[in-house]
Amino acid sequence: MDTQAGAAPGGVTALEPEDVDKGSSMRTTWTNKIEFVLACLGYAVGLGNLWRFPYLCYKSGGGAFLIPYFIMMFVCSIPLLLMELAVGQFTRQGPVGAMQRLCPLLKGAGLATVVISFLFCSYYNVVIAWALYYMFASFRSEVPWARCNNTWNEASCQDTFSPNTSVADNVTTPSEDYFYHEVLQITDGIEEVGSVRLPIFLTLLLAWVLVYFCIWKSIKSSGKVVYFTVIAPYVLIAVFLWRALTLDGATDGLRFLFDPKWELLKDAKVWVNAAAQNFNSVGIAFGSMIAFASYNKFDNRSILFDTFIICCLNSLTSIFSGIIVFATLGHIAKELNQKIQEVVVAGPGLVFVIYPKALANMPIPQLWGFLFFFMLLCLGLDSQFATLEVVITTLQDAYGKWIKEYLKRHEVLVLMICLVSCVLGLPHVTQGGMYFFQLMDYYVAGISLMFLAFFEVIAVTWIYGTERLCRDFAIMTGARPSIYFQICWRYLAPFLILAIWIFSLIDYERPTYGAYRYPEWAIGLGWLLASLSILPIPVCAALALVQAPGRTPWKRLMGAIRPDPDLYPDGIYGAEHGGAYGLTPSSPTKGAGLVPPSPTKAATYRRTAED
Repeated sequence: MDTQAGAAPGGVTALEPEDVDKGSSMRTTWTNKIEFVLACLGYAVGLGNLWRFPYLCYKSGGGAFLIPYFIMMFVCSIPLLLMELAVGQFTRQGPVGAMQRLCPLLKGAGLATVVISFLFCSYYNVVIAWALYYMFASFRSEVPWARCNNTWNEASCQDTFSPNTSVADNVTTPSEDYFYHEVLQITDGIEEVGSVRLPIFLTLLLAWVLVYFCIWKSIKSSGKVVYFTVIAPYVLIAVFLWRALTLDGATDGLRFLFDPKWELLKDAKVWVNAAAQNFNSVGIAFGSMIAFASYNKFDNRSILFDTFIICCLNSLTSIFSGIIVFATLGHIAKELNQKIQEVVVAGPGLVFVIYPKALANMPIPQLWGFLFFFMLLCLGLDSQFATLEVVITTLQDAYGKWIKEYLKRHEVLVLMICLVSCVLGLPHVTQGGMYFFQLMDYYVAGISLMFLAFFEVIAVTWIYGTERLCRDFAIMTGARPSIYFQICWRYLAPFLILAIWIFSLIDYERPTYGAYRYPEWAIGLGWLLASLSILPIPVCAALALVQAPGRTPWKRLMGAIRPDPDLYPDGIYGAEHGGAYGLTPSSPTKGAGLVPPSPTKAATYRRTAED
């Protein structure tokens, strides 16, 4: 790759790598670019591709879901991922520090991403615990989800079926019974918490131990782990894809997946689900991509290419996973002589019902069971340590000196965060834990996510400005983003995000789990969880206005939306760009180093703002 500095459009001079290194802060960087791409890809391609995408696709009417999904990918996911990578790489800060430097008024948008990431990882690791439980169960002489002759099976369980013979609607499969009545031992509702499922609790502890040792050295350890945890699962996905397509009835399942139901496109929930899947999977508004990019070298010029690689491979993985699930659904439906939508109740446990059914029909199911759930483990770990990295990076950026003085070691900070997250995950390993899991997933990863994404986009592309972002991009890469990205950043993405969020509130329905309806107190708890990631935005905005220089409300507002003057080093911008912020610009010259503005210049900026 060409690393020579060159003039970028708009009077901005791209920096020489050696000059960047001289002035950069002593921040840990990726060993090489491959580690960065693999880490981002590992975060994007996670358990959500295997259990969330098929679940949302099933819930949203099959093929109709693919249309808004790809629209959201090209209008929102790709442009906004590029935006987050550019922001992280330019500011070299986590989401909170980045928003503070670009737009102090909406610093809360960065803090909100940390809150939602912390809440997300507290229940996401439970899925890894389930995968570990299944992985260990695969060592038995016969996989326990293959037959109906176990103590946990219901009378309606049936594992053999006669061709062309109808069965009762309440017939269940061995894999359903195993998940709900043995693994979860699920109660009748969230009111019945029940006891802690000791085996799931132990696998949850093991999951957190694995996560800890993946991230205890920050990117120095996680950067090495991703070589295996990202690449190996693709080999197994290819094998499971081939197996699913050879099942009897697979064609019916694929037809259900790919035949669009056009009337559902008028349903706002389908669009909300499509946007939520893109945002959840790619990681938009979770802060992980900003945190990862902050460890890039400033002169990394491949972030546009990295963005397309991450998004395209993520979507392809989701499609392949959907094919595996729906091909298996078609097979099960044909065995039961039922419609596909009648086979399994939609829910987060879909992957733990459908995939085991396919595994039981494979030769040597113990081997395939172990490999499959080991693959889930790898995918889950990638996403989990990326989500936790947001919290860790934020604390290190904000309290680095305090952490170094009192905690002494980075590993202690990581241990404390993992312990707190593990404790918060305990309700999910009770017998009523699935109801808590579903409630958090509905409110944390759905309702509040669009709200956060909207204010993040507004902060970066409207208040900070698309033109400034383009010039920052040109400094790092030597070229401005295309007009396509500029239009998406400024108009299409914020409009669609806002519209979807409004429609989701208009069409809001209380969450359910199968036929179960949550009580009022549980709905209140859900809204409380959603508000935890929303409140930082208005609270931090109010604090920014109070702390901003100026004698009038208007002056304070202008001061609160001005970027940090230290963000614009000497010699980077010309008078048109740097002068807009009270900085006395110097002529841009090739090879200008990243040297912070002088105290005199910063003082001049503060006096100008106060006047």
